[in-house]
Amino acid sequence: MPLPWTTVTVESVFPMLEPLLPRVSKPVQYVGGELNATVKDWESATVRWALMYPDAYEVGVPNQGVMILYEILNELPDVLAERTYAVWPDLEALMREHGVPQFTVDGHRPLGAFDLMGISFATELGYTNMLTALDLAGIPLHSEDRTDEHPIVVSGGHAAFNPEPIADFVDCAVLGDGEEAVLEITDIVRAWKAEGCPGGRDEVLTRLAETGGVYVPRFYDVEYLPDGRIQRVVPNRERVPYRVFKRTTMDLDAWPYPKQPLVPLAESVHERMSVEIFRGCTRGCRFCQAGMITRPVRERSIEGIGAMVQRGLEATGFEEVGLLSLSSADHSEIAEITKGLADRYEGTNTGLSLPSTRVDAFNVDLANELSRGGRRSGLTFAPEGGSERLRRVINKMVSEEDLIRTVSTAFANGWRQVKLYFMCGLPTETDEDVLQIAEMAKNVIRAGREVSGRKDIRCTISIGGFVPKPHTPFQWASQCDPDTVDSRLAKLRSAINSDRSLGRNIGMRYHDGKPSLIEGLLSRGDRRIGRVIERVWREGGRFDGWSEHFSYQRWVGAAEAELPELGVDLAWFTTREREELEVLPWDHLDSGLDKEWLWADWRDALDEREQDDCRWTPCFDCGVCPAMGTDIEVGPTGRTLLPLTPVGGGSPVRDTALLAKP
Repeated sequence: MPLPWTTVTVESVFPMLEPLLPRVSKPVQYVGGELNATVKDWESATVRWALMYPDAYEVGVPNQGVMILYEILNELPDVLAERTYAVWPDLEALMREHGVPQFTVDGHRPLGAFDLMGISFATELGYTNMLTALDLAGIPLHSEDRTDEHPIVVSGGHAAFNPEPIADFVDCAVLGDGEEAVLEITDIVRAWKAEGCPGGRDEVLTRLAETGGVYVPRFYDVEYLPDGRIQRVVPNRERVPYRVFKRTTMDLDAWPYPKQPLVPLAESVHERMSVEIFRGCTRGCRFCQAGMITRPVRERSIEGIGAMVQRGLEATGFEEVGLLSLSSADHSEIAEITKGLADRYEGTNTGLSLPSTRVDAFNVDLANELSRGGRRSGLTFAPEGGSERLRRVINKMVSEEDLIRTVSTAFANGWRQVKLYFMCGLPTETDEDVLQIAEMAKNVIRAGREVSGRKDIRCTISIGGFVPKPHTPFQWASQCDPDTVDSRLAKLRSAINSDRSLGRNIGMRYHDGKPSLIEGLLSRGDRRIGRVIERVWREGGRFDGWSEHFSYQRWVGAAEAELPELGVDLAWFTTREREELEVLPWDHLDSGLDKEWLWADWRDALDEREQDDCRWTPCFDCGVCPAMGTDIEVGPTGRTLLPLTPVGGGSPVRDTALLAKP
């Protein structure tokens, strides 16, 4: 295999792969050639990235993060970026049999030939798929075994805010936003190669680490106390900082990506073109890692959103636009955005959609604009906790009265279906808290029937197991054991079915507590968990985020085999409550949040005290803005989207169709 910095042509492995494809399920996911995909000459590039989403193509190809980085990197004339996804076990077996390495879907080039391999983890349950890809690529699993011939393995995504469980397998991790980070990493690797790669792999990793924004686990030693807790984490060499900081991309209008969204060849989980309308959240839901680690709020301008929607639809031909963020209806100009877009695309069969909407941010005018394109599917809300007491604990400030009023308005205006998201296993939760979910769902059906005069009102409740996450107020909490979660869910189902006249209109979807416990092990684990991950993988662990592939017993068995000699066990990492001064595995990785503030918010949760949204109230000193040198960026701007040339009117599309009016 050529060294990563050589210009020797790397041949496509497709001639080896193609004869295998008729023997596997969904072979189209491996052929590449999607609309707006990029394939560049190998020799033209100085720095070459392979970007991986560690799940199946259908899940990974619509991922916004990978798509954005793919486009940003390929815009540079001397940089090449290609994508790779996890291969299903049927193709994995054939690849091993026929000697086909892990490949990219763009140029079908072997992964081991690239300079850098960037892996974006949305969930920790993708760790075993990473090991499969490394092994198929011929890249040593352990970073300490890699030489200058091997790519630098970089992890990112939300799970990278605690990369300690995979510290043995990744060379480095990036915390936070990736747009500027990948460019900085590229510049460092490009300069190192131009100098003749002095000092080899160790030197380029040192240069990355000394920026303060790239974490290299091997440059830090972890010392433990006799009882298994961490005593301290310290750098083991000069030029390496004690703390690593997250990256925060400000001014989203300066980063209008993706400009040319990918259009999958195979069916994917999201058949739409998506625009991120803002980043971050200040609602302060205590369970929500995404809301905590993406602070502060940064809104994309109404003009920027309009331009991205127009460009994306023209580039893709999609008929649905997703306006994405953690709480999209909270955009300060969401009404103007949705009305402007609905006006512009009226008559084109182009629909607009939001992710789940907060009850207190919903209004029927907004919902009508979203459905003006002819799609009036169900509405989705996320109360998260069944009782008002529990919602105070998790800081989800929604009363049942507010919910009933909101859904009644929706049902009276023609909607027939509502989906409600909840969690089971939250801190301080009791059986009664969960049973109140049934009463809430029944009250939704009653209200819908009353205001609509119809019997075909539907309410679906979807329930996930709660997982305590790093960098949240619940990072100290004890995780609920699977038996308790499953018992509460069984009682809930019985409560729903106790009244057949209402229960038959209530659907219930849930995940049992076992996958959540393993996710909890991986989310709050330290370096000792790497042994468990590797053992699970060697015993066949693949696609652990998929219920049909996940094996709870395999994970439990691996933990029982690997952890006792280290003085810890599965329960130690999951159902144990942490103390205030305990050194947590991620304490040296700075999300900007002050640990004392998080602890105070944890105590407020136990006292059932709520916290307001700091976007509209005085600062609560969470620490992000001063620590990151940033600030909240919100409107309103006082401008509007003017659909000067409505697409549905038959006039030609002009670049000036979406303009800002002072």
